[in-house]
Amino acid sequence: MHSALRHLFAGLTVAACASASSVAAATQTVCTITVNSPDEKQAFRRHLPTANYEFVELVERGRPDWLASSCSQGVKCDVLIISGHYDGGNAFFSDRLESAEHLPVDELERVSCSDSCPGLFSQLKEVHLYGCNTLSTAANSQVTAEVVRSLVREGSTLKQAQRQLQALNAEHGESSHNRMRQVFKDVPVIYGFSSVAPLGPIAASTLNGYFRSNGVREIGQGRTSRSLLAHFSQFGMVVTQGMTQSDPHAGVRDDVCKFADDRLSAEHKLSFIHEVLQREMSQTRVHLDRIQRHAVALRDSALQSLEVEQALALIAQDAPTRTSFLTFARDADQLAVRARMFQMAQDLGWLSEAERRAELALMLGEVQARLSVGITEIDLACTLNQDHQLDGAFNSQRVIGSAGDDLAHAAMRACLGSPEAQVHVLQGLVSSNAADVQIAQAYLRHRPLTDASQLRAMAQAIAAMPASQAQVRALEVLGRHYVSDREILALLSRLFIDTSSWPVQAAIAGILLRADLSTLVSAELIAILQKERLANPADDDMVDALIRRLQAP
Repeated sequence: MHSALRHLFAGLTVAACASASSVAAATQTVCTITVNSPDEKQAFRRHLPTANYEFVELVERGRPDWLASSCSQGVKCDVLIISGHYDGGNAFFSDRLESAEHLPVDELERVSCSDSCPGLFSQLKEVHLYGCNTLSTAANSQVTAEVVRSLVREGSTLKQAQRQLQALNAEHGESSHNRMRQVFKDVPVIYGFSSVAPLGPIAASTLNGYFRSNGVREIGQGRTSRSLLAHFSQFGMVVTQGMTQSDPHAGVRDDVCKFADDRLSAEHKLSFIHEVLQREMSQTRVHLDRIQRHAVALRDSALQSLEVEQALALIAQDAPTRTSFLTFARDADQLAVRARMFQMAQDLGWLSEAERRAELALMLGEVQARLSVGITEIDLACTLNQDHQLDGAFNSQRVIGSAGDDLAHAAMRACLGSPEAQVHVLQGLVSSNAADVQIAQAYLRHRPLTDASQLRAMAQAIAAMPASQAQVRALEVLGRHYVSDREILALLSRLFIDTSSWPVQAAIAGILLRADLSTLVSAELIAILQKERLANPADDDMVDALIRRLQAP
């Protein structure tokens, strides 16, 4: 072969090899986590060339450990697309009843912070979070005024304490924005939404427009796409970047990772928890959720490890830290936080079960002594007394005609086992006062009636009310009980005939839809519904739905 031709052939061969190598090097892995609709994933797949992008769906339907499975397979993602509803702080989830898949943010933290999943997120260039509030800057939790009082007790001036409170909220408010930055450390581009995200089909349509405008060339480059932001501008898409080690809040991530890192032994985690508990109580307060979760889990496994038992014993025997913790807990402004801290004190061996109940009784006594209480306090009292161990705490504390004799105070006493207070609350359900009905509703959410005679009496009182929105609300409360009593169902059928209000009829139909209709004659009830129904201006007619159910084979 002629020398010049040989050189030309060799050059072409090298160029061809280099070109093939370039194509291979350009191939990127697009990982998708689809816990709701696949619309966004399909839009990316439709437009990104298969020669350059390989798609890997990380979710394996029906397998709860799908993320761990991806780790074990050695998947390495260049681009990550997460599609799902987002609850604003804890998990991505699906709105489809048949789907059990979800993605806890705790699991993302574990993968990000541990070496149990090397590589999955290590080479990420960009992340797309298709869910509401995924990059919201609103704090999911706020450290409150008890921190100021604690810091002042520890020697800070009031101004210093207030500045420190602001700094703690800025660092530890755990907004979705900050949490995603912590999870996707060092990732140069993270897209998400500051408020409501578009539904899947709308997001897919918007992505189609973006890709048709030459967006394909921007994917996986590790640079912010102004074009993508412009296409989603009406939906509040925003962009940020992962936290780096030089970030002012990097120390917060280090703490989070010590909780999440599954390479650390149980005793090491307990030692870290002990160290956090010994910090200023303001620092302990911001890690309350994580400390409580880990303390419970590690105590459950205490019998399996002498080292864990010893680490727990060191915490339980730390009297100065116990004193600081309980002083802070008793001063907490948020009652739910105070109750959780008492529970955590028991988990850590600082309170016995009897001592925890005594602390709760004192706290609820303080609340009961307030001039004004509301639904939040009622919910708390009923929740704390789910096991009825606080029953009877305030039975003898009622003073007729006093400020504490209103319906809200009675509901608290009813949550704590007072039969007299329960009667008072049930009377509020049939009141013409909307606030009283709301209080009764709040109580019955926690303490639904199980006694048949009480349920019949409640139904009779509701039926005797004048046709009104108050009667509709009361019927809705009755409907939350599974009605199978013949007398109540017959009473409701008569009320359907007698009422002059179509909202009342709709509320009755809603109860019957959920009731045990085997106790009624379907043909007779259908005739009543068809003959006695009132004109309903609403598009969604409960009566029609009930008739269809009754006619179904």
